[in-house]
Amino acid sequence: RLGRGAAPTKAGQLLLGYARRILELHREARQALDQFQGRMSGELVVAASTIPGEYVLPALIGRFKEKYPDIAISLLIGDTQRVVEWVLEGRAELAVAGAQIDHRALEYRELMPDELVLVVSAAHPWHGKKTATLEEVRAEPLIVRERGSGSRHALEKALAEVGLDLSDFRVVGEMGSTQAIKQGVKAGVGISLISKRAVAEECQHGTLHCVKVKDLRFSRAFYLVTSTTRSRSPLAEAFRAFLISESA
Repeated sequence: RLGRGAAPTKAGQLLLGYARRILELHREARQALDQFQGRMSGELVVAASTIPGEYVLPALIGRFKEKYPDIAISLLIGDTQRVVEWVLEGRAELAVAGAQIDHRALEYRELMPDELVLVVSAAHPWHGKKTATLEEVRAEPLIVRERGSGSRHALEKALAEVGLDLSDFRVVGEMGSTQAIKQGVKAGVGISLISKRAVAEECQHGTLHCVKVKDLRFSRAFYLVTSTTRSRSPLAEAFRAFLISESA
């Protein structure tokens, strides 16, 4: 005991790992039996970074559930760093992330492309402007995602390719979600470079405006992330195959 709380002994910590593995094996065995009998059931935990988690996976999960109505899927959303930690810890069997974080126990497979675009508010002087130079962007107040975000990583990588980093810009704020950034742009806090998928609807309806930045390549990919040291349940394997087929 520790004060009013309790902590496992070293022997207890050792047994805890085995207990978790036994529960995982029980779940996998039950799903394998269902699959053998021509059914697919059970629960699956999937993790995703913000953009794929909010704008890509919900529709794909819906289509997968149409195929297997007896399953339940939980979707955990966090930044890319948190997402890969969930896979490493076994909290999620697979994930979709906007960047690769090197780890010997992780395997990445490219799923689909994404593109970052510059967005400004409807009241911004650039509303209606088609292109902007890097020098023009550097003079504007800029809102960025927090460290650990795949979008932040993609932005820093694109800038590094032209010999720049975020210290060369007027960064006025870091925000922990794409939704917060969109609201900040709409409120006139600054402009931002975020996923084209996240602002497609707003740019179509005119509440935000997308501008192309000259001489800067903002393409990236979303990756399927799995563990190389943990076995996957039949349901996880089926969903993994489904994601790959849908992105082909």
